Amino acid sequence: MKELEIAVRPEEMADGALHRKKVAKKLRIPASRIAFMRLLRRSIDARRKPPVFRLRYAVGIGQESPPADETWDFPLRMVHQAPPVIVVGFGPGGMFAALRLIELGYKPVVLERGKMVRPRRRDLAALNKQGVVNPESNYCFGEGGAGTFSDGKLYTRSTKRGDVRRVLEILVKHGAVRDILIDAHPHIGTNKLPQIIQSIRETILGHGGEIHFDTRVDDLRSDEKGFCGVRLAGGDTVPARAVVLATGHSARDIFAMLNRKGIAIEAKPFALGVRVEHPQPVIDEIRYRMQQRPDALPAASYSVVQQVLGRGVYSFCMCPGGIICPAATAEGELVVNGWSPSRRNSPYANSGIVVEVRDADLAPYAQHGARAGIAFQSAVEQRAYAIGGGKQVAPAQRLTDFLAGKASSDLPDCSYLPGLHPADLAPVLPESILERLRGGFRAFGEKLRGYVTESAVVVATESRTSSPVRIPRDRESLMHPGMAGLFPCGEGAGYAGGIMSAAMDGERCAEAAVRFLG
Repeated sequence: MKELEIAVRPEEMADGALHRKKVAKKLRIPASRIAFMRLLRRSIDARRKPPVFRLRYAVGIGQESPPADETWDFPLRMVHQAPPVIVVGFGPGGMFAALRLIELGYKPVVLERGKMVRPRRRDLAALNKQGVVNPESNYCFGEGGAGTFSDGKLYTRSTKRGDVRRVLEILVKHGAVRDILIDAHPHIGTNKLPQIIQSIRETILGHGGEIHFDTRVDDLRSDEKGFCGVRLAGGDTVPARAVVLATGHSARDIFAMLNRKGIAIEAKPFALGVRVEHPQPVIDEIRYRMQQRPDALPAASYSVVQQVLGRGVYSFCMCPGGIICPAATAEGELVVNGWSPSRRNSPYANSGIVVEVRDADLAPYAQHGARAGIAFQSAVEQRAYAIGGGKQVAPAQRLTDFLAGKASSDLPDCSYLPGLHPADLAPVLPESILERLRGGFRAFGEKLRGYVTESAVVVATESRTSSPVRIPRDRESLMHPGMAGLFPCGEGAGYAGGIMSAAMDGERCAEAAVRFLG
């Protein structure tokens, strides 16, 4: 069996006979000698004109029989009576921690402050249509965490943190399309993720795990041995000797609680900026260098980075064919994020464009100690809310006006449902961020001809790129040095950045908890 790569034009993607001929030609053998071909990897190469798909095949020659379909066996146990491990948060980190605990013979007791997917949708509708923020149920909190309604991008560079293929296989077993196993940049889509997450919930409950929604953790309890349980918002306590703390990057009350209790937390680097939206055909033409994208090509994406005045300015969570959404977790703040449906068929393309935040930016908030970054984020979000006019209406400028430093008199159409308010974003963003964003956009305009256009709109603020706080843990045991049995996990604890890395970290923390419990 051999592995090799071929290139095909978009209109040739469905022509299996042509693929076979190309493979045979590359191997210098008759096509009749090819016993089987299995597609291993699919990616788009937009460097050429026209763009091509690059396909990596496993090829069997002669009498070689095709290998069995490589799928992961999911050996779950029944854990109704098993020792409990508390999992706080049911985002990717918490979900995969719970699944791994069941595999290892322990009972996950999941405590999620938000709601299940279906009732959570009603709260998102109220947020989008009426600007009403439910602080316990929003784009960040609820079943599946921020990932549920924020796109489902599965690409990660964190391949050394765990078994990427295993996580993808688990998603496939719960309803994701098998294409995620072969795509270079796999993506599920916000419209399909909820059903997959509900299926994961059913797996956990069906094997004896517990999941409690509308259940906020307000305190961690400890005794002379270390962690011994949690106190809930209603006053009840849940006992256990180990907890996987996977609360996400926006659970600011958890950071405040840890600080009050003297449980060490520390500042972590993060970034802040805006979200920019273009008509999707503009990005298609820039990336594919063709006036009209053929149906066989997906909506084009981009990734950009530039050093400006000594700091990195870069794209974050780029959503081709996507939607800008309100991601605030409390009244009086304005946060935006982006997502795409599975078909990526929105007429818009949006991306966060953010700047590294440094200690100098946080100096005015030094009295907050390790939580200075949260105070910085909050101040920017509150200014955006005030300038936007309330009810999650976001302040925005045309990209050309943003670069010129003037307020826009009107704005182009935009996917952001709560609506936009023409405003100068200078009062929202600190000068250190504002000037670097402008420098970054100018540089991106030189790299991507047509990127700087008055049809693009800049929306404030993209401020929740990652947690500004890290909850320290030992490198080997993954346990907090100040409390035995506490395992900080995922994006909120500062150890992940996206669905895949959070899922892998959840598995690692579950394994560490089991080692601790013996």
